[in-house]
Amino acid sequence: MAGWVERRGENTWRLNVPGGTDSEGRRIVYRKRVQASSEREARRLLNLFAAEVLRGEYVQPARLTLRQFADRWLRDHVDLRLAPRTAHRYRQVLARAFEVMGHYRLEQLKPLHFVEFYNALRQEGSRKDGKAGRLSEASILYHHRVLSKMFADAVRWGVLAANPLAKVEPPRARPQQTPSYDEAQVAALLAALDGEPLQYRTMVMLALATGLRRGELLGLEWGDVDFAAGTITVQRAACYVPGRGVFTKEPKTASSRRTLSVPPSVMALLKQHRGAQLQNRLRVGDLWKGSDRVFCTWDGAPMHPDTISSWWPDFLRRHELPHIKFHALRHTSATLLIAQGVPLKSVSARLGHADIRTTANIYATALRSADEEAAARLDRILSRQGRQPLPRPR
Repeated sequence: MAGWVERRGENTWRLNVPGGTDSEGRRIVYRKRVQASSEREARRLLNLFAAEVLRGEYVQPARLTLRQFADRWLRDHVDLRLAPRTAHRYRQVLARAFEVMGHYRLEQLKPLHFVEFYNALRQEGSRKDGKAGRLSEASILYHHRVLSKMFADAVRWGVLAANPLAKVEPPRARPQQTPSYDEAQVAALLAALDGEPLQYRTMVMLALATGLRRGELLGLEWGDVDFAAGTITVQRAACYVPGRGVFTKEPKTASSRRTLSVPPSVMALLKQHRGAQLQNRLRVGDLWKGSDRVFCTWDGAPMHPDTISSWWPDFLRRHELPHIKFHALRHTSATLLIAQGVPLKSVSARLGHADIRTTANIYATALRSADEEAAARLDRILSRQGRQPLPRPR
């Protein structure tokens, strides 16, 4: 299948692939704009485009429906660039949009379509998890951001002239304070852990001591633990996505790869857990799966990420502790450090945040509390209350 390229601007080319003739004998030419630094690169893209046309996979942008474009966006962009769990959440968002807008061609969609879509999400019964109620504004805002990103890419790729969501006011979600335990609640938690299985006790203590994410905890291997130095190194994370199962992935960001100092008491607990795991491995014998994970099933296989999430709320109920998500132990670790006056940059590094501003935004309340405590301490130093008056000079 022959074809040709045309320069349309600096680093911009139009690919042309002939497609025979229509029913009236008129010549059909499939066209596509691309970015290429040279004619050679443009011709390479032309060959790929011609193969796509030959396979019958190419759909002219003017005829693309929301569902057709979204499927390609997920395949060619999201699946290649984003984490599997994030890609799964994007698919959940788009599945909702398909129900009401999937059949529309892209150029048919107007701002009003999305306003009506968001209003439908606010209605009772709009949840898909079987629970009563409707979606929160924060969840609707997430839908808006995913759709906005997809349509922005459609414009960038030359499929659309303008993004219809640019004229839609984003849903307003109230900032929610991140839940966490205070020092008294942490003390009650530690007391309740005494009678729990060693593996769970170790996992909770390590989460409090390091602020690791659930997936990072379950991705730890014994080779990541340096008992002599008293450190652990985060190099991978365990993840679960419906339809794919449990798998191991790279850390969330480059800054998520980090080595953390662990309190001696928690390192001692890790050593105790290591000894118990080795004893169990001897009992299991040939049934051992061969995993080197710090936290695993009875036969050594990597633990399902939802295992700890299922145990955690039951543990809180049995000990009548305030309900927080397991992930909130990460926030508890951070707020305890901030309350102790640890510099925010150090807290951010332990959490694996790429930008210290992320830490500041998430823990704004804890930072204000720490600042108020600092002011109170200064007041006790500077105040003349309770101090003897200075003698007057003679």
